[in-house]
Amino acid sequence: MDPTRDNPLIRIKAFFDGLGILTLFAVILVLVLGIGALFGWFRKGEEPEDAAGKIRYGITSEVQAAQNAFLSKEQIHAAVEGVAQTLSASKPLAIEKPEQMVPGSDTAKALADAPAVDTSAIDAPPADADAPIDPAQMEIGKTQYLVCGACHGQNGEGGPAGPPLAGSEWVTGPISNLITIQLRGLKGPITVAGKEYNFPAGMTPMAYQTDEQIAGVLTFIRNSFGNKASAVKPEQVAAMRGEVGKPQATAEELIKP
Repeated sequence: MDPTRDNPLIRIKAFFDGLGILTLFAVILVLVLGIGALFGWFRKGEEPEDAAGKIRYGITSEVQAAQNAFLSKEQIHAAVEGVAQTLSASKPLAIEKPEQMVPGSDTAKALADAPAVDTSAIDAPPADADAPIDPAQMEIGKTQYLVCGACHGQNGEGGPAGPPLAGSEWVTGPISNLITIQLRGLKGPITVAGKEYNFPAGMTPMAYQTDEQIAGVLTFIRNSFGNKASAVKPEQVAAMRGEVGKPQATAEELIKP
């Protein structure tokens, strides 16, 4: 036998170590019972296992109730069928503006085949050809031209995406040409001041602008960058709104200046 085992100090230490462990377990048990009582895990005199079983049962009941709240396949089918019947019975809203048409639709094709607007009155020489340009209209046009300048240059000098407007016979020519281009856009080759331009993307229609804005910007370019021509009136733009929705115009469709 190991003689150290008969050492009284070692025996006393072992005794107190064991006593400490028992005390720790006792404290933990008291804490568990106290917290359980505080949160109502089990009632007085109720076994912990019974309390845990009730908690599990409550959770299971809640899960079952949530699952039962889902609609059955029959209910979902009935709801979808009701919505489908309502949609099939409804009629599409009437088109209020030509630009609301879906490209390639029957309505759009019918519009593309529609005869061109009579522009004779629009292009007739104005009685007040020498009348001064309204400064307010020029200001409207100057503001709108901030968008145009991205392609045509802020001084009308042209750029990689648009021909020059300064000295362009198309700008000072028939008003209907400019309105058509503004409402329908432009694609394909076009010759400006003796030089041919043909940009891949062409010009995007600007029909979202109001009649006043279109008249303003066209008046602005006709009287800026060294150009001089009569003003464009909002009523002239309004008279050509029927062009909106048609395919991009080409130089062949326009009146040669």
